[in-house]
Amino acid sequence: MAKPRSVFVCLDCGQGSPQWGGRCNACGEWNTLVEEVESAGAPTTTIAASTRPRPQSISAVDSARFVAVPTGLPEIDRVLGGGFVAGSVSLLGGEPGIGKSTLLLQIAGAYAARGQRVLYVSAEESLHQLQARAARTKVLHDNMWAVAEGDASVIAQYIDEMSPAFVVVDSIQAVADPQLSSTAGSVAQVRHCAHRLSAVAKARDVPLVLVGHVTKDGTLAGPRVLEHLVDTVLSFEGDRHHALRVLRAVKHRFGGTNELGVFEMQQHGLIPVPDPSRLFLADRAADIAGSVLVPIVDGHRPFLVEVQALVAQSNSGRRSAQGVDAGRLGFLLAVLRERAGVQLAERDVYALAVGGVDASEPGADLAICLAVASAASGVALPGTLAAYGEVGLGGELRRASHHEQRVGECLRLGIEGIVVPKHAPALPRSIKSIRVATVREALERVGVSGI
Repeated sequence: MAKPRSVFVCLDCGQGSPQWGGRCNACGEWNTLVEEVESAGAPTTTIAASTRPRPQSISAVDSARFVAVPTGLPEIDRVLGGGFVAGSVSLLGGEPGIGKSTLLLQIAGAYAARGQRVLYVSAEESLHQLQARAARTKVLHDNMWAVAEGDASVIAQYIDEMSPAFVVVDSIQAVADPQLSSTAGSVAQVRHCAHRLSAVAKARDVPLVLVGHVTKDGTLAGPRVLEHLVDTVLSFEGDRHHALRVLRAVKHRFGGTNELGVFEMQQHGLIPVPDPSRLFLADRAADIAGSVLVPIVDGHRPFLVEVQALVAQSNSGRRSAQGVDAGRLGFLLAVLRERAGVQLAERDVYALAVGGVDASEPGADLAICLAVASAASGVALPGTLAAYGEVGLGGELRRASHHEQRVGECLRLGIEGIVVPKHAPALPRSIKSIRVATVREALERVGVSGI
């Protein structure tokens, strides 16, 4: 019997190498090679000639098989372009404690409530923990079946025998195949188990969702080939100190990736938020210096959020950003100093996007500049004034994308005036437009330039 040998596998591309190196020869990434023990008796998959697919005319392919079936949860269906497709395999990633299991339990509960059998495989938690969460989120149903199992072959057998309408495996890093010598969570195990479960799901036309762990920088852990294997990669994001949660599709073979679903984490589970802008502005105090509204666009969905700034006298010159890109904040402060005469060298500057939302897109540049200038001057801007536009190094203002969606969201929420770049498209007559060419002109027009 041949002895097992070590193979060094790249976490990014999955390419194997007989010896370790600092850089992968296939994809060029550094420090991504990990050692895997390759057994001589590792299982191999062969396909009989009688079951192999035959070439056919592409016009004769049955497209009805790949129609999205709604889950019954509007925010989920929005992201998926209508719902899950039969036989599709999805990978859901997110930080620990963000609510991945809660989200999937609510999806499973929606299937079960329609009389469809659901299989929830918990490879990390016990059934008592799973039942407690299901009771808290009020999705307990006789059609929801659960099992605490980490053997990939047993899970595949359950899927084959039960033929459920929806399957969840939480998580793929905790599933292993005993025929492989490596431990659960290794590159070889994750790749092999995901492939095996995907094959069963596609053969049975069952939507399968695999839960994936994430690394410290927020990317999915494990081999990058796992993302190529599945049909859809979903990212569940949010700040654990805020109630807001956002679901977005990073990859989706059955639709676009420009939509996102917004939820609010409450005691009894995740509540869909059909109007996020009103949630962001619910507690706003409009008469405070340093507060500016900005319409941002994430994917194709517009939000009206509040950007706040605080300028404090200090000798440290500290800069702090939350919900705003820290590097971009430093760049905007430099533009304010050199192009608009706003001196902030001996002051601490704090910038915040309220509500845990991410306002790091370039379209929020002008609003951040106005907020900082307003805080430095102590002059509060009108509560019904919004601003958007990208700022260049010369202090000039450039048009941002999705102009119609931004303005439409401002109109819907009763905004009376909006500061926009000079060459932005025309605005409706029902809203006052303040067109400016530079940051300095914008500060002068809104009355916060006298610092």
